[in-house]
Amino acid sequence: MIRKKSTLCVFLIAMSSYNVFAQKNQNKQEEVKKMEWFEDAKLGVFIHWGIYSVKGISESWAFFNNYISHENYMKQLNGFTASQYQPEEWANLIHESGAQYSVITTRHHDGISLWDSKANNAITTTKDAAAKKDVLTPFIAALQKTGLRTGLYYSLPDWSHPDYDVNTRTKKRYVVTDDTKRWSRFVNYYQGQLEELSKAYKPDLIWFDGDWEHNDQEWHASETLTKLRRYNPNIIINSRLNHHGDYETPEQGIPVVRPEAKYWELCYTMNDSWGYQPFDQHYKSPNMIVRTLVDCIAMGGNLLVDIGPREDGTIPEQQVQILKELGRWTSKYKEGIYGTRAGIASKFLTDKNAFSKDGKTLYVYMDNIKDKLVLTGLYTKPTSVRFVGNKEKINVKYDGYTLNLNLPTDNFDPAVTVVAITFAEKPDFRLDRKETIPTATSIAKESKLDAAIAEISKYTAQGSNLFQDKISLDGDILDTNLQFSSKELKDWVTKNAEVLHDAQAGIVEGHYAGLSALSKDNQTLYLFVEGTPTGPIAVKGLKNTIARIRIVGEGSMIGHDIFNKLYWSATPGIVYIDVPKERLDKKMTVIAVLLDKPIELYREKVGAIESNL
Repeated sequence: MIRKKSTLCVFLIAMSSYNVFAQKNQNKQEEVKKMEWFEDAKLGVFIHWGIYSVKGISESWAFFNNYISHENYMKQLNGFTASQYQPEEWANLIHESGAQYSVITTRHHDGISLWDSKANNAITTTKDAAAKKDVLTPFIAALQKTGLRTGLYYSLPDWSHPDYDVNTRTKKRYVVTDDTKRWSRFVNYYQGQLEELSKAYKPDLIWFDGDWEHNDQEWHASETLTKLRRYNPNIIINSRLNHHGDYETPEQGIPVVRPEAKYWELCYTMNDSWGYQPFDQHYKSPNMIVRTLVDCIAMGGNLLVDIGPREDGTIPEQQVQILKELGRWTSKYKEGIYGTRAGIASKFLTDKNAFSKDGKTLYVYMDNIKDKLVLTGLYTKPTSVRFVGNKEKINVKYDGYTLNLNLPTDNFDPAVTVVAITFAEKPDFRLDRKETIPTATSIAKESKLDAAIAEISKYTAQGSNLFQDKISLDGDILDTNLQFSSKELKDWVTKNAEVLHDAQAGIVEGHYAGLSALSKDNQTLYLFVEGTPTGPIAVKGLKNTIARIRIVGEGSMIGHDIFNKLYWSATPGIVYIDVPKERLDKKMTVIAVLLDKPIELYREKVGAIESNL
């Protein structure tokens, strides 16, 4: 009898474990199915529109930081007219940009609702603004007609609501633990507004913000999520509901390394502001925004690029032009954008890249015009290699490990060109062959100029200094045993002697899409620039101050600009370096970036900006 009971217990435990495993597996499958459209989308458009566009000041933060009184901030209600607002034009522009979804601010931290909310003490554009109308409903209707997915931004805090505990940075209305009934009224208020939005618009996605002001128990986060799922079991939530969401939302700073979460989205401004600010003319170029999209695609994420309309509903022309350029590029290269997944590491290929959903096509994104592309560590022979959106023939050489492509350059895209490399099965990439490092003597004898310079650059970036003790700093003194196969090769080596005589290994993956090296004191960063860049070259995560930038071997000082280095954020901006085309070396240009001290790099996780004092 005891033995039978023991056997039964073992059986029941085994069944219980199996059921738990089966449930987890089912939940995982349901999550994958729910998130598929989001993971496939790659591009969305964020819209920050509210009364802050009247004066063109920081949305909500202007009064929170005491830069303007709350009373004077709210007077902007009298200037918010939406007099030129054409929601169909907005929706069509977003659709034509290639975006697959849009997220609009239904209510920011200032508490102004863009729809006719009936929640207690709600301030709305319908009854309180000069517009005297619901401006959210017609946009959602127009957006949904295009077939795009609907995302609604909703601020958890409402700094204007009498039942919310916080009013400004220096002023609190009460302490939550001292007046739980008052706090409960606020929770009912915000949950009631979410119920209104869910019923009226049936959103695909809720984009929360401001969760840092309270913990998940105080927000009643689990309860909120349960309520939302009653209206849409497949609702997607971002990470700002105290970690109850489905995907990460790094803000402004382009991640240096891929975020840990499977699903993620970079929310990103076109200039330095979310809402309309007329004096902020620090716009990225359309070229930069396209390349930012490529950066996100290559790391398996989405780009949610922001526009900030004026109070009358018109969109600034610079923002329109960026959306139109996105539309031009996405319509040409849609095959290599939507449904893609993160690509291979830079040790196999320095150019940004991504896989098709089935993993059998590798898309390579080139933001420089060059006639060669090399993949190494490839153990699978491609079945085809072609340009996307361009029928020019590519010459292919494959030796079982290295794939060499010779590219015609006449029809390269002005922003980013895409090459598709297709396989019969998922390709096998492995760097398991022991390399024989060449010597300066053997490299000098290399008859193929391109190959010699590529080898020198590659091994310099790895820290194998081939010309150490064989060339002086200025290139005037060369080891007499070096017999160069051509004058062109000797000239390139002597021109770049500054780098070659004592270079160390370059910076780690993610900071620069190319080869790099460092000076012996780690205070000069050398960037190898292949071909002709379509725009400024980019460096991410550089903490240092830049003293000067110049072209190695010919002394030209060149300019740079830094975007998204916001004064309240510890995240470094992205450095864009202008390289004049007329000064580019035909084979390989080396740029020297002199820093204020030994190089420091930022590789931390980029998250929500919780303060902008």
